Amino acid sequence: MMVAARVILGVGVGLEGGTVPVYVAETVERRIRGNLVSLYQFNIALGEVLGYAISAMFLRVPGNWRYILGSSLVFSTIMFVGMLFLPESPRFLVHQGKTLDAYKVWKRIRGIQTVEARDEFFVMTASVRQEENEVHEGAHNKRFPWMDFFTVPRARRSLIYANIMIILGQMTGINAIMYYMSVLMNQIGFNEENANYMSLVGGGSLLLGTIPAIFLMESFGRRFWAIVTLPGFFIGLVLIGASYQVDLKTDLMTVEALYLTGLIVYQGFFGCYACLTWVVPSEVYPTYLRSYGMTTSDALLFLMSFIVTYNFTAMQEAMGKTGLSLGFYGGIAAVGWVYQVFFMPETKDKTLEEIEEVFSRPTMDIVRENWAGVKETCGNLARGNFRKVFAEQTKRRRSVHETELKGLA
Repeated sequence: MMVAARVILGVGVGLEGGTVPVYVAETVERRIRGNLVSLYQFNIALGEVLGYAISAMFLRVPGNWRYILGSSLVFSTIMFVGMLFLPESPRFLVHQGKTLDAYKVWKRIRGIQTVEARDEFFVMTASVRQEENEVHEGAHNKRFPWMDFFTVPRARRSLIYANIMIILGQMTGINAIMYYMSVLMNQIGFNEENANYMSLVGGGSLLLGTIPAIFLMESFGRRFWAIVTLPGFFIGLVLIGASYQVDLKTDLMTVEALYLTGLIVYQGFFGCYACLTWVVPSEVYPTYLRSYGMTTSDALLFLMSFIVTYNFTAMQEAMGKTGLSLGFYGGIAAVGWVYQVFFMPETKDKTLEEIEEVFSRPTMDIVRENWAGVKETCGNLARGNFRKVFAEQTKRRRSVHETELKGLA
């Protein structure tokens, strides 16, 4: 019965992870899309912290596993009731040929008072219809639109780009560390009871790490967070790896200080990166493939989580604790940083239709543009022109409504 319940729960979580980020991305305006999709990761981290807290609360209660597992029923019930009142995504309705219904939903959730909101609706409608015409024209893909991931360069680029981000995040060991948190705490000298309490340190760091992304995802952009957070992973993993080199019996406090500091740094930086693993896949796929793409990314995330977690103990025994944390996980973070610097396009402050144009360009055009930006940024940093670097990074596109107000002033 327990196995059956876990399977049903896993299916539900998988479906939810493949739909919620897409729904948010398709319904909110471009200027806050990254911030609101990041809230999804914040709530995941909040759930993990609450899970650790509830486990600690019922640690000494007989049959505590029933209370720990049953506590999730409260939140899932609230979510179920809330979802009954959600309108359908306007882009999905247009895709289904229900343009009038899409307009009504758009008017309800976005409003039509500004020129920008009206223009975005009409551009979205035209873009969805154009995509449908392209699909219908290609008879070999009419029955299986997902085949475009292999045959259409624009769709293939988005699939590769989104899923490499997910692989990089999972292969740095985040879920293995989260699942084995109390075991790892026990390995560095905490007894079983204190190890459960100290698990809150890692979970709390992950939760706090998502907060900057929630408020600043659209200000600094996706590239900034990816390029900044991956070195943070590496620094945290270096400290964790170093803690295993200190003799636990003779210098317990040093071991615990190094490990906990490394864990806080690693989890804190991962909180920001984890937001990207939901933001990016939810916005880069073509409209007619977005459900297929997000489901693929969601399935890959849980598959990589399973692979890393399932093999964690065996890898730790084969590579050693330092070899796994610093050599393998740290190496993945270093390689991932190089990839993000050269291959990651910027999608901040763009509508989903404008992102279509970004991924319609050849990959080498994106690489050349990124390399030019890297050289310019390095030059400004070398000259000490820090203000220009951050001014360019946080520059936002003015909305039509803001332009109108400025003209009136």
